[in-house]
Amino acid sequence: MNDLLFVPIAIAGISHHHAMVDRLEQFRFPDEAAFLARAKDRFRGVLIIQTCNRVEILVHGEPSALQSMLEEEGRTGFSLLTGAEALRHLLLLAAGMDSMIVGEDQIIGQLRDSLALAKEAGTASPVLELCINKAIHVGVEVRRQTLINRGAVSIGSAAVLLAEEQLGSLEGKHILVVGSGEMGMLVAQALAAKKLTAMYVANRTYQRAEVLAKKIGGKAVKLSELPRYMVLSDVVISCTSAPHPVIYYEQLQNIMRSRCWPLDGYPRPLVIIDIAQPRDVEEGSEEIDGIHLFSIDSLRRINELTMSSRKEAAGQAGSFVEKELNQFIRLLNGKAADETLSLLHTWAESIRLRERNRALSRLGNGNPRTDEIIDDLTRALVSKILSDVTVSIRLCAEDGDLGYARSLVSAITRGEKICFRNEE
Repeated sequence: MNDLLFVPIAIAGISHHHAMVDRLEQFRFPDEAAFLARAKDRFRGVLIIQTCNRVEILVHGEPSALQSMLEEEGRTGFSLLTGAEALRHLLLLAAGMDSMIVGEDQIIGQLRDSLALAKEAGTASPVLELCINKAIHVGVEVRRQTLINRGAVSIGSAAVLLAEEQLGSLEGKHILVVGSGEMGMLVAQALAAKKLTAMYVANRTYQRAEVLAKKIGGKAVKLSELPRYMVLSDVVISCTSAPHPVIYYEQLQNIMRSRCWPLDGYPRPLVIIDIAQPRDVEEGSEEIDGIHLFSIDSLRRINELTMSSRKEAAGQAGSFVEKELNQFIRLLNGKAADETLSLLHTWAESIRLRERNRALSRLGNGNPRTDEIIDDLTRALVSKILSDVTVSIRLCAEDGDLGYARSLVSAITRGEKICFRNEE
């Protein structure tokens, strides 16, 4: 495979592979649109991918510029991938191969959201748009052709497996889900298959809690009612998109006092699984007697347990990604020829206009119909003449020989000697 990439592409950031949840929170960009606005003038294209277990910046631009900007933004300890390695990472990411829960499907939607935000901010260059769309296509095809997501779990359903592991069974239990977004929906769907006594859904917007609760046969709860329903619950799974905690240390102290049996003197245990990023539960809450607090970091073992059944599919997915990577590089290198082809077509257009105007001047009749025919004729001639050489130049670029492509254009437009491969 030819790894030579002519388009400057880089991706930098941190993920669950080398960072725990507190480090991810520190690296995170709370205002994505503001970050893109600051980056807009430094790169031809830039987008940000922020999920519960990664923060990564993809740019159409120079790797050194990306490194410099992240350091100026106070971010350190990040990985930086360039060229073909950046493309490989993007494909593996879309395929679910780089996720904490291997094979999860949510990354496809997250990539679409990242591209949509970049478009809105005006930072989605045609090259970056091509990169994300290609990655999404590969991600969809991997799942169609392999069993990588068969039996796979999402972060949300992994949280439910963790809860089940802690309690032995969820049958007859009371579960409170805080957050009714995509992750809340995944959690609720996974819980719907369990024989619960009650499921509560809390959200800042009560109407959204009602919608989700109706879908899964639960009860909607206002966020202000959280303490009451946390007293009633055996498990709380929190997954809001709030930029700050929604469950506080002092609040939990009061809740656990209310969970004490009159004669026991100690509270009934409460399992809290916080899969939000940033975290929903105030730091230090795990020190409260009776609280068993888990974070996204606790889900790593769940992936290891479920991964054994998908090892063969993961191998197939990896082979598919490598095959697609070669095509990806050719596709982007073909785009790299656009600037060279633009010079060729601009040169040809200037000649066409000059000769068209000269011919029209010689005819001298000023007939609009004649002018139109002459213009169409010259356009068609130029298009036909350049057709084959355009294909040749693009193929040269795709094959990793942009220098030869440029040499062809120079030979045509300037009469320079063609620089053959063995002369370089």
